[in-house]
Amino acid sequence: MPPGGVRWERNPARTPAAATDNHPMTAPLAGAIRLPDGAWVRGRGLRGPAPGGPDPHFGLYLGSARLRRRCDAALPWPAEWIRWPDFLLPTDWDEAARAIADLHERARSGQAVEVACHGGVGRTGTVLACLATRAGLPPRQAVAWAREHHHRRAVETPWQRRWVAWFAAR
Repeated sequence: MPPGGVRWERNPARTPAAATDNHPMTAPLAGAIRLPDGAWVRGRGLRGPAPGGPDPHFGLYLGSARLRRRCDAALPWPAEWIRWPDFLLPTDWDEAARAIADLHERARSGQAVEVACHGGVGRTGTVLACLATRAGLPPRQAVAWAREHHHRRAVETPWQRRWVAWFAAR
């Protein structure tokens, strides 16, 4: 019995979402960050080696057909590619929005997921900011959140910032 003779038990109704079965308290992947809703996602660049530890259950990759040809064989887990030129926006906005929403649902269900582009900063940061809007942040705060938790230059261009606002308004 603890001091004072009171035994404390966790009230499941008061357990934060991050501590439920679908949102473990520890990151499922090396380098993953916790979204404001408690789900985990790893953002990274494809130009460097993959982080150590377990493989993701799913990956969302952003880039050109050339980047896909260069990297696809090194990604043996289930994945989806979005055509998204460097420093620009996805070529198919609706398809990109659907894929980002799907990534968020996978993360919320407890799957180990990652998002990556070549450098891991602008496009990856833009998707992380979009995920933060799905987790409840307004677009401007979501961009600031991505810069604080992922990379200080995340969401590199004004049009990427506007795209986060477009995504949030859908």
